[in-house]
Order: sequence, then structure tokens, then C-alpha cells
Amino acid sequence: MKRTLRIATVLMLLVMMLTTAVSASSSYATYTYSSDGFVLESPDAYSVDTVVDATYMGVQLAKPTDIEVGPDGRVYIADADANSIVILDNYYKYQYSITNFVNEHGVPDSFQNPQGVFVSKDFIYVCDTDNSRIVMFDLDGNFKKTVAQPTSNLFEEGAIYRPVAIAVDAYGRMFIVSSTTYQGIIVMGDDGSFFGFIGAQKVTASGAMDWLWNALRSSADTSNEDEYVSREYNNITIDSENFIYVTTSTIDEDVQQANISSSSGEYAPVKKLNAAGSDVLRRNGFFAPSGEVHVSTSQTATIQGASTIVDAAVGPEGTWTIADQKRSKVFTYDAEGNLLFAFGDLGNMRGNITRLAGVTYNGDSMLLLDSSNATFTVFRRTEYGDILLNAIRNQNLRNYGSAEDDWKEILKRNNNFDVAYIGIGKALARDGEYREAMTYFKASHEKEGNYADAFHEIRKEWASKYFIVIPIVAVVALLGIAALFGYAGRVNRRAALRVGTKTIKEELLYSLHLLLHPFDGFWDLKHEKRGSLRSAFIILLLTVLTFFYQSIGTSYVFDGKSVEDYGSIYSSILSVVVPVVLWVVANWCLTTLMNGEGKFSEIFTTTCYSLTPLILFVIPSVLLSNVLVPSEAGIVTLLTSVGWVWTGLLLFTGMMQVHGYTFGKNFIACLLTIVGMLIIMFLAILFSTLMVKIVSLISNVWIEISYRV
Repeated sequence: MKRTLRIATVLMLLVMMLTTAVSASSSYATYTYSSDGFVLESPDAYSVDTVVDATYMGVQLAKPTDIEVGPDGRVYIADADANSIVILDNYYKYQYSITNFVNEHGVPDSFQNPQGVFVSKDFIYVCDTDNSRIVMFDLDGNFKKTVAQPTSNLFEEGAIYRPVAIAVDAYGRMFIVSSTTYQGIIVMGDDGSFFGFIGAQKVTASGAMDWLWNALRSSADTSNEDEYVSREYNNITIDSENFIYVTTSTIDEDVQQANISSSSGEYAPVKKLNAAGSDVLRRNGFFAPSGEVHVSTSQTATIQGASTIVDAAVGPEGTWTIADQKRSKVFTYDAEGNLLFAFGDLGNMRGNITRLAGVTYNGDSMLLLDSSNATFTVFRRTEYGDILLNAIRNQNLRNYGSAEDDWKEILKRNNNFDVAYIGIGKALARDGEYREAMTYFKASHEKEGNYADAFHEIRKEWASKYFIVIPIVAVVALLGIAALFGYAGRVNRRAALRVGTKTIKEELLYSLHLLLHPFDGFWDLKHEKRGSLRSAFIILLLTVLTFFYQSIGTSYVFDGKSVEDYGSIYSSILSVVVPVVLWVVANWCLTTLMNGEGKFSEIFTTTCYSLTPLILFVIPSVLLSNVLVPSEAGIVTLLTSVGWVWTGLLLFTGMMQVHGYTFGKNFIACLLTIVGMLIIMFLAILFSTLMVKIVSLISNVWIEISYRV
């Protein structure tokens, strides 16, 4: 009996240890995103320190909706269902609550559904939502004043005022988010004076319908609906420089996700507003600060659609964080809009949040409020987070040498962190080591900003040293082109007077004659046999090599490819040969029915000779891409565009001469040829799919027979 009891006790202890170990663990992962959207896991910048529940605090919360840390380090929580503001000390222990108070008229008063709280160095500001007012207290919880609903003709008649979030700047101006006000952020003085609206959000289709629906409903309907609140903004915070961060969740999810790579804040779920209401948030990262980058739209997915941003918090050294309620994750960015890290997950395990309602900073800790469990979790910054913050601090203080050392320490722990490569590159660039800086910028897949600037400095240095070389090269290039065309003209004139088979050199140089004389040139190509299939194949091969050279020779500044991203010769063959073959086959099939005079070989030859401008213009554009910067990309684009347009004109003229068509009939034939190409591709895909299914069927039957026999 005693032995059985001992065994049972040991088993119970093991179960308790296992349970404790599981509860102490967290299932969330810290990560960032690469330039192409791949998730890159990184070390934890913050780790779970404490889960502050009712037992820890010494008070039971009902439904917390907002959390704020005051300048004194105390924690202030708005509890909507309990109609109170709960104040905790620096150790997250209960101090007191503000529930009932005597207002300025000497009448006992209380809150009704307080949604937001803000704490300055002097006052506590409470959004008394259902009473449509702001209530102010001193830091000891003593009532000071109420600020009633603003009165102004800018408010529509019958407009409902429901303050849900507030921020106050250093001058005492209150910036208020009202859940039923679509004109923007309400700006007021603490004496009730109304200054106006700032930062009006552009309404998407979904947001407009939500607002219209709320406008049509009665006040009773809106008061009975607790979770559904249609509003332009849902939360607000302010930094030490009086810039306002506002968040919204009323943007249509498809629109929000479609603008994830946009630097415009037009449809952004978070904005940084100045005093005039202009969005000054920097969005220089690979993706705009919007939460999750690649989201699922599948009906089978557990979580679908774009992030639902419900709060923002300002951290140290210009960093800031947004809260995604849909996934219970937080995303932290630097002042440039680069994602530093993201972490969090749904669930009941330690470190996870069931319903994320708010986020705030408290020194080296981050507090995440869980409205569902009426708790908040304290995440403390790790060693990795300290090094990361120190790197940003040194960079802000222009201690670039120290910042470079910190970024290198970061790379020892996380060699996929692109922001570290950019930081090292910036430090090297400021020391004038531009070539080495370009190596780090390239490692971070950063090309349009810092990489291009470093390349520009190298080019400027080279140009100042060898400035005489530039005009010489330009003159030599122009003289070379003129000499080539002059030589080709002499060869073509001699070949025109000579009877008999033309040499391969004469046939190839004839392509230059076609550039400037397409009508008589293509006529001679067909009737005077100035070209041949062998020359056509050579031109086609040169075109393939041209595009292969473009894929490997274009500057990183223009295509963003590293060495491992270069396309193969096979992809270049497919990109050139397949369209040519489709055009020739479709045109031959079609013009046979439209009384065209061209043979299959003549159509092929004419098509290949028409590719000559691509060779002549794409190669110089690739060469120039290695000496130009993105601001001068118009030159490269112009050269490539001229090559394509010239090729199209030659192809159109050549088909007209080969088939003996009028302009109108040839135009119709070319359009139908393009349609024919699409039909051939569709049939080819259909046939290949069918063959795959047939092979799969035969393979399955064979496997089944082999098993049974």
C-alpha cells in the first residue's frame, strides 16, 4: 500500500512538473520579413517576464479596454465593464481605483463604459465614452474637471460624440478619437475649446458602407451593439516630440493588403500625424508598417485576411509598436519604417494572448493587454533586444563606429537581419568606404536608396579623376556606330549590284539596311534573296544572347539581382524562341486562309530580321545601367522602349511586304495573329495537362496491377 502511494505521489509530482514546464513555455516565434516576403526567424527581442492576473494585481478586472504607463511608472487600466480606472504601482500591484467621484457641480458622478485613458505628468484623462465627455483627475485620483462634448458647426446635426481614445501633447491640447466621428481626430483644449479636425482618413468602400449603416441606425441599436463599432480611427498615442500615432481598422482588408508595399499612407492602418494633420510616417522598409505581410484568404485557414490594428505604442529611440488583434501579435518598427521584429500568438499558453486590446512600454518592458482574460503580460527586453536598441541609439547619436560594432554583434546572433546590414553599410558610407558599404547594402537587398547613393559617390569620385575619358568614350562610340553603318552601307551597295548567292556577312549587314529602309528592304529580302534562313537563325541566336546578357549584365541598382538570382541561358531561349515560333506558326496558319503570299520560311526570316533593333538597343541599355543611378533610369527605359517599338514597326512592315497586304488588311492579320498565339498556347497547355493525367492514370494502373499480380 505504501509503495503504491509513493508511486502515485512521484507520478503526481512528474505531472505537476510537466504542466509547469508547459505553462512556462511560449509557442510564439519572433521573426522579420525578407525583401521578397519570406519569414525570417530571429532571436527573441522580448521574452515573457510576468503574466499579471487578478491574484498578482490584487484586484479582479472585468473587461479592460486600454492600458497606459504614466511618467511615474504606474500602470493605468481602463475597465469598461467595471466603469473604473485601475491604478497599479511600479510592481504591478493594486493601489486604488477611480470609480465614483464628485463632479464640479458637487453632484456624485461615475463613468459609463470608459474606453480609454491617458496620463500626462500632471493629469489622468479618461474617455467616459457613453457619457460623451473627457474626465480629468490629478495623479492622486482627485477629480479636476470634465470636458464636455465640443460644440461647433463643423459637427453634423445630430452627430453622436463617443470618445474612445485620447492623447495630450506638451501644450495641453487634447487629441480625441470618437468612434462615431468620421471627419478625423478631434482637437480640443482642456477648457473645452474646439480647435478643429485633423488627419481625416480617406474612406474605402467598406468604411463608407459601415458609416452609412451606423448613420441609419437608431441610437438604441448602436448602444446595444458592443463589439461592432464603425469608426475612422480606433486608437491614438503621442511621442515626446508631439507627433501623433493613430490606428484604424475600418479600411477594407483587400485594399489594406494591396497597399502593403506602398510608401503612401492613403490606406495605411497606422499613421504618424504632425500638428497640421499631415501623415509624416516613414515607410522605407521592404513593406509598409501594416502588420502581417503574407496573409491567407483561404476559407480553410484559421485566420484570414489583413491585420486588424487596434493600438500603437511609442518605444525608446524612435521605435514604435502596433498591435494586431486578429492574430494577437505585435510588430515593432524603427523610425524609418523597417520591421525590427514581430512576435505573439493566439492561445492560453504563457506568453500568448486570447484577445489583444492594447500595448504600451514601461522602461525596458512591453505590456500587452488581454481583454478576454482580464490580464496583461509583461515582456522584458532580452540581451538581443538590448544590443539592437543600443545600435539604434548609437546610430541616432551619430556614433557610427559604435553602431557598426553593435550591428555586427546583431549579425552574430541573427545573420538574416537586413536592417543590421543596412546599418553597417551606412556606417561604412559615412566613413567614405563606399565599395564595402555597397557590399552590405547588397546583402540586405537594398538598392534604390543607400546602395544607389554609395554607387553615386563612387561614380562621382571616378568622374572627377577621369573626367576627360567620358567625352572621349562618347565620341569614340558615336564614331564607331557611324563607321559601322557606313561600312554596312558600302557592303550592301556592292551586294545589290552583284548577282548570285550572298555571303553570310552581306546577309547579316543587310539587317542594318532594313532599319532605315523597311519597305523596299523587306521587298528585296523576299524577292532579291538578300537574306536567308541561316542568317535568320544567327540573328535569332544573337537576340537570345542579348537577353541573356541583359539578365546577367544589368546593374544591381536596376534589377536588384544578386549573382545567385541570374537567369539561365535556357530561360533566355524560352523567352525569345517561344514567342517567335508562336508568331510564325500563327501568322502562317492565318494568312494561308487570308490569301497571304508569304511562305513559312519567308515569315520566319522576316520575323528574325525584325529583331535587329532589340540587339542594337538592349545591349547599350545594359551597359549604361552599370554607370547610371535610379534617378537616371529614364535613359535606360528609353533605349529599351525604342528597341521594342522599332522591332514592332519592322515586324508590321515586314508582314505587309511578305504577304502583299494593304495597311488595313495587314493590321487585321496582325491582331488575329496575336489571338492565334493565345489559342495555340491554350491548346498546348490543355494538351500537356491531358498528357500528364494520362501518364498518371497509366502509372497508377500499372502500380495497381503490380500490387495485385
